[in-house]
Amino acid sequence: MRRNEPLALLALGLICLIVSRIGALEPGTWMLEVFPIFIAVPILVATARRFPLTPLAYRLIFVHALILMVGGHYTYAKVPLGFWMERALHLTRNNYDRIGHFAQGFVPAIIAREILLRRTPLSRGKWIFFLVTCICLAISACYEFIEWGTAVIGGSSADAFLGTQGDVWDTQWDMFTALIGAIAAQLLLSRVHDRQIREREAERRGTSSDLRYTAAD
Repeated sequence: MRRNEPLALLALGLICLIVSRIGALEPGTWMLEVFPIFIAVPILVATARRFPLTPLAYRLIFVHALILMVGGHYTYAKVPLGFWMERALHLTRNNYDRIGHFAQGFVPAIIAREILLRRTPLSRGKWIFFLVTCICLAISACYEFIEWGTAVIGGSSADAFLGTQGDVWDTQWDMFTALIGAIAAQLLLSRVHDRQIREREAERRGTSSDLRYTAAD
């Protein structure tokens, strides 16, 4: 069942992507928001056989894609969940984009951690934690560059994609939220992730355990 899970997530994700496009408030913004999906999915499909990720990574990628789809459908500043948060928590703006940027740190942290542990000599510890956090911050910064470039090219037509809602510190908040996400993912999911990495490597090698990880326990 676990082997079929990535395929099931892919099929469900494609259905959700189509649904998110139907009736999207701003089709151009929808394309900009979900564009990372069109980059990530082909890469995941192309590497699925020679480097299958752990179930945890695939599930998190799926959730992140859903966050992007919802943001693209409504535009981040108009997502109903964000308005509910604004009322319930007495906030001054729609903070759905904070969820998106938290995921932008949370999900890549697990992916980067997995690649480093499975494809480099590095082992679990402080250096992995530090490097993964740096990678996530770099990804967040690059995304802000993309938003900046879109704003320069598109002018006011890119306002819905930027979703700053008049917050002059929006870029800094976005990167800080991604930082919190990266740290939280490693603190909360490392044990589960390590177990699944051991299982994945054992499957790949046709053995009952991965000696490198077993020795580190």
